[in-house]
Amino acid sequence: MAQNTGVSIEMPVLARQIRLPKGVDDRLKALLDRQDSGQILSAAEKREAEGLVELAEMLTLMRLRTERASRSKEK
Repeated sequence: MAQNTGVSIEMPVLARQIRLPKGVDDRLKALLDRQDSGQILSAAEKREAEGLVELAEMLTLMRLRTERASRSKEK
């Protein structure tokens, strides 16, 4: 059975700053653009793109939860 545990951490940056660094985001976009244009990615490039997408999703979730927690504290 899954168990939820709350953890409180201090965020050293503003919520809107929680995102992929520009160079990493540019690389992800380049890989996805190549794939969307019909180019075949190598196995290593596919793994890289998948890992970067997972990281981007995790950072988005962190940003949204940080924003929600900040709004809750303001009330």
